[in-house]
Amino acid sequence: MPPMNTSAATTSPAITLTQRKVVLAACFGTFLEWYDFLTFASLATYFSILFFPPDNPTAALLASLATFGVGMLVRPLGAAVFGSLGDKYGRRPIFIATIFLMGVTTFAVGLLPTYAQVGMLAPALLLVLRLLQGFAVGGEIGGAAVYLTEHAPNNRRGFYTSVLQLMGPLGIMASTLQIVLLQHWLSAAEFAEWGWRVPFLLSIVLLLISLKSRMNMIESPVFNQLKESNELAKAPLMECLKDRRTLGRMALLFFCISAGGSLLFFSSQVYTSVFLKSVVKLDAQLVGTLVMLTTVALFPLTIFFGWLSDRIGRRPILLTGLLLGAIAILPVFSGLLHFGNPKLTQFNHDVTVSLVGESCHYNPFVKPRNACESNQEWLTKQGVIYTLEERNGIAAQVAVQGQASVEGFNVEALKQTLLAAGWPEKADAAQANLPAIVGLLLILVVALALITGPQTAVLAELFPARTRYTAAALPHNLSAGWIGGMSPFMVTLIGTRMGDVSLGIWYPAGLLSLAFVVGLLFLPETRNTPLEH
Repeated sequence: MPPMNTSAATTSPAITLTQRKVVLAACFGTFLEWYDFLTFASLATYFSILFFPPDNPTAALLASLATFGVGMLVRPLGAAVFGSLGDKYGRRPIFIATIFLMGVTTFAVGLLPTYAQVGMLAPALLLVLRLLQGFAVGGEIGGAAVYLTEHAPNNRRGFYTSVLQLMGPLGIMASTLQIVLLQHWLSAAEFAEWGWRVPFLLSIVLLLISLKSRMNMIESPVFNQLKESNELAKAPLMECLKDRRTLGRMALLFFCISAGGSLLFFSSQVYTSVFLKSVVKLDAQLVGTLVMLTTVALFPLTIFFGWLSDRIGRRPILLTGLLLGAIAILPVFSGLLHFGNPKLTQFNHDVTVSLVGESCHYNPFVKPRNACESNQEWLTKQGVIYTLEERNGIAAQVAVQGQASVEGFNVEALKQTLLAAGWPEKADAAQANLPAIVGLLLILVVALALITGPQTAVLAELFPARTRYTAAALPHNLSAGWIGGMSPFMVTLIGTRMGDVSLGIWYPAGLLSLAFVVGLLFLPETRNTPLEH
């Protein structure tokens, strides 16, 4: 016994040091990817003014948001290309390529000329850089999970790899904090003129640090073993599509694990902030503080559930997260409105608001095309529940119980009519139940942590070694971009069409329920799965 303990003590520090370097290199690079990618989202309103024609602010904002969305939609292409290269030529060179591409394109955004300087060339250049950013993220996200898991100790993969999932929230926090500080230090004019460029230009420092760490990375031992035995895939993507078992697990990843994780991420980390500010009407600074507090809780929870998945298995942890998310998401958002703005809740309960008009087909991807659609958009943004009745040949009008109808689309008249009926224009922070709001937000954070804790390990454990990078990265990025990334738009579309923004939450609730059922039927237990085959 003593000699065995001595040997273990001798070899453990070297292995631990190597593994720590791997974690730092993989995680720092992924943090940079998310920091760069989400900085753009935070500054979308400024980009609508700086890079698009100023004659229609609404159309410009939609174009700016669409430009961000393009970066999400192109992620699967990056996953397919870089995934195949990673399976053929190694994980390490691909990680260096993706981080370099992401860092350079982000730095270039900070150097772009504006619409006032070069006209339509400005949005064209911005679009190209967004496409390249999304392409790079597609190669990074999923591949980093594979690389890190292939270096992890077999009996501690969940704990070891869970830290990678924290880079998204950490990237959001770093990006948001930097922008808030810049806006505090600079005047509004200074920030609009040149201050918005600072986060992008500073990313070059992060890029250099990340490149240095990744240049010192060692290749995955699993890939080296495949290379030595001459078992590397010649056409990884084609192998994935031809192998029914791999293809089935890619579908499982798409519909279940990645869909659930991305829906809960966007619901808890992105849409809650939008909902509390635009619908509940709480002060933006207060909302930022509340969301930040609950985001901090995500860090230890993710690590804990990753560790727990090493003890009791990945499957029960993942299924619990999906079930909790499916059951809780509707009452959570209903509770946020109830506890955040009780006057608005009472108004919606007591006062009937109806909208009548023709061609009321609101679409969040384009600007409103008529008075009825403009009323739909405005009422939804104010958190007002309304009934919609389409009548051909009838001009749009809004009827508020006990008040005169408002013809056409007249914001000032609508506002005065609603105020007269008891509608609160803003939430009263003194009446808001802040502990209850934090508790509700924490429910979604717990559900998210249950998914993200074991998710990194599962991405790699589901697939054979020779096509693992491609098989994990492609469905994961498809799901994150097309299901999770589009969820805020779908929530807005459904809520506006139905006349109650809360009804839009049925979209993520339904998909989370589907993910749970798929997982319950088909999700295998992957803990302790050998990664060498």
